[in-house]
Amino acid sequence: MVHTCVVAGCRNRRTPGTTLSFYRFPRDPERKQRWIAAVNREGWVPNDGSRLCSTHFLSGKQVKNPRSPDYVPSVFTSDPLSPEMKEQGTLEIPDKQEARVEAANALLFLQGQGRSVVAEWGQEEHPEEREQKAAVEESASSSLSTDEDDDDESMSDSKKGKFAHTCDAAGNFDDVLKALKKENQTLRESVDKMSLSENSLRNDAEKVKFYTGLPNYFVLETVMWLLAPHMNGMKTAKLSKFQQLLLTLMRLRLDLRNQDLAYRFGVKVGTVTRTVHQMVNIMSSTLVPTAVFWPSRAELRKNLPAALRTSHPDCAVIIDCFIVPFEEPVSRGNQQQQQRVVPSSQGVGTSSNVLKYLIGVAPQGVVTFVSRGVLGNVSDKSLAEGCGFLCKLLPGDVVLASRSLNIADSVAARGALFTIAGSYQGEAHGSSAGSPLANTSSETVSVQRHVERVISMVKQRYAMLTGPVESPFTTVSERTSNLSTFDKIVQVACALNNLCISAAPLE
Repeated sequence: MVHTCVVAGCRNRRTPGTTLSFYRFPRDPERKQRWIAAVNREGWVPNDGSRLCSTHFLSGKQVKNPRSPDYVPSVFTSDPLSPEMKEQGTLEIPDKQEARVEAANALLFLQGQGRSVVAEWGQEEHPEEREQKAAVEESASSSLSTDEDDDDESMSDSKKGKFAHTCDAAGNFDDVLKALKKENQTLRESVDKMSLSENSLRNDAEKVKFYTGLPNYFVLETVMWLLAPHMNGMKTAKLSKFQQLLLTLMRLRLDLRNQDLAYRFGVKVGTVTRTVHQMVNIMSSTLVPTAVFWPSRAELRKNLPAALRTSHPDCAVIIDCFIVPFEEPVSRGNQQQQQRVVPSSQGVGTSSNVLKYLIGVAPQGVVTFVSRGVLGNVSDKSLAEGCGFLCKLLPGDVVLASRSLNIADSVAARGALFTIAGSYQGEAHGSSAGSPLANTSSETVSVQRHVERVISMVKQRYAMLTGPVESPFTTVSERTSNLSTFDKIVQVACALNNLCISAAPLE
């Protein structure tokens, strides 16, 4: 069947021996409309016999890739030249060579070998090798540029002969293609291993420990299972639920800045900030009540370490204070709240540019209580009385400490007993009946090391607790609880520490 190009003014026809190709209009409606608009014949609609010749494409053939300029015909002149009027080798050959090089480069770069192979092709080659490589380029370009139902029509007689001539050489390049595919798969596996995904952490306990502080993937998966139902409202197009949890744990664990995390996860800084604050709020309301709780008296006595079984069998908690510096003054709400508290010259940290926390540790080595943060110039007594710690005590409980916190009277009002390790009972209540060397006893040192060991363990696991704290974290996030975001971070860090198999029992 003889085909004639439908472009107005184009006299090209399909005749034996011609080098032209004729293409039927695409089946895809959107692409078909673009072809019709390019032909620019008012009121004209193509039928099954309508054809467009190859002279209306930049490379001399249509290309199925939407990004290619030859996805839609674009070469239209008032008087198209027939192939007999063109000078052989002036336009057609450079266009074909350019198309071949582009197709070969695209194929090689997709296989990850663009630079090295292109460099090799730039060197001098034997005529036989050049012919074989040109044949592969031609076959790759043809596979990308022709429709499935136009193979017979779009391929001219001369091209068919050339393709048949290169069939024998194609077998050599099959091996090259297989090698490239294998190398591509290896590179993909390597990228997956280096990425921050579930698969990369699943069988690598050391990687889990480094990025999250948790001992293994099972604990991380358990935390994810606990938090996932509460994360349904956190919808982001780029981060999965697991990545949101991992990003937050990396923020706490390594104290990475938001910009660093944005680069690592391929998101904006605002997304990182929003994710961290939302995840901290969820963990504070879900994880902290599960992992940081005051044990019953029966549980405490049942697992009481031998070091206290004789001297303090009713010991309920060992308390101390620790401080965290912050970069800028805390929020105005916190400052106004702290102005009502009388400063004290005693206790740890009397500076106003630090946050002070009261921590309670069970003799078994887990954190059972952590207060909200107050300015460092607030007295220990005011901190203990205002943070809700005293409400946890039962009559007969013993509160142990390695130094005087000036809270003996407040503890006694709850029917409990505040005792300094290694001191006599009179000294615990503030009298001078005790030995002046009592605080240097082995029991005092043991209790002090116990609390310091737990606090140090939490800070080593989550470097963000070492400070300095950034000002956005010191603002009160919820007026009802009067807790800042950093207060919640401290509680979450203690909860995560309790989930690790690393309790430090008193010995």
